[in-house]
This record gives sequence, structure tokens and C-alpha cells, in this order.
Amino acid sequence: MQLFYELLFPVLWIAFFVYWGVRSASVKATERLEPASSRITRLLLLLCAIALLALPRVPLAFLNQRFLPSGELAFWTGAAITLAGLLFCVAARRHLGANWSQAVTVKKDHELITSGPYALVRHPIYSGLLLGLLGTAVAVAEWRGLVAVALGFIALWGKLKLEEKWMREHFGSSYEEYSRRVAALVPHIL
Repeated sequence: MQLFYELLFPVLWIAFFVYWGVRSASVKATERLEPASSRITRLLLLLCAIALLALPRVPLAFLNQRFLPSGELAFWTGAAITLAGLLFCVAARRHLGANWSQAVTVKKDHELITSGPYALVRHPIYSGLLLGLLGTAVAVAEWRGLVAVALGFIALWGKLKLEEKWMREHFGSSYEEYSRRVAALVPHIL
């Protein structure tokens, strides 16, 4: 049973990334791509977040202290939140179809998608990823998990801001109206 507890989160995240990689092959051609420096910065922040969640301990002792009691409740609550977040990402990715890209881009024949998960939030993939990170942090139950969520938020917020700018430029008043109606990451809040 201990092996199950040790492997559940790695299996969830690895399955998610494998799915993501397989689905990334069927996208539209790119017309405009964000600078490499932006992509590298985001990747480094996300790798730091992953390391904080994946390593058994980190060198800064205070980050290894608990913000929640460890145990079954934190583990299963975290697992449910992580799974919900990753499934929300998958649903959004499937709904976005060939318009998806890993980096901030404008695609050839880019479409503004406002239905499905995109009717709840403008960036449901980012919302789902942050929820997945939060769930994993709850299961880890140590301060390093919350730092990982903060790093993930910083990385995705920077991407979101650039994407918002480009979508406003590309779609004009349609995107303005959409952004007034639908929150960016958390329905009715943010």
C-alpha cells in the first residue's frame, strides 16, 4: 500500500504530460510565437515548482515544515483536487482542439473559443494546472508545496498577460466583450 501512496501523484502527472505530448502533434500552423526568453523563464519556474513537489525534502528546512497535518485526509483531498485540475485541463485542451499551443502564439485561422470550459474561465488550462499543483501541495502538506503553487502562478500569470494582449490585438472587440463577461482564472473572481 505504501508504494501506491508513493506512486499515485507521479503517475497522475506523468500520464497528464504524456497525453499532452501526444495531443500536441495535431495543431494549426503558428503565425506568431512568443520570444524564447519568455518560454525559458516560464519553464524554469515550472521546473522549480515540480522539484519542490517531487523531492522528498528540500535544503531550506522551514519549507519542509507542515502547514497541514499529514495523513489520509490531506492525501486523498489533494489527490481529488489534483485529478479534478488535470481533468479540467484535458477537457479544455480537447475543446480548444487545433488552436492549442504550448507557447503563446497566434495560429493560422485562429478561432476565439468561448464555449465549454472557456465559458467558465478564459484560461481553463492554466486554472486546471494551478488546481493540480494546489492539490499536490495539499497532499504534500508542507510549505514547499505552497511555494510551488506560487511559482506556478507566477509562470502562468506572465503567460496569461502576454496571451491576453495578443488575443485583444487579434480578435479586437470580440475578445474585449468576452473578457468582460468571463473571468481569467477563477469564475466570478479573477
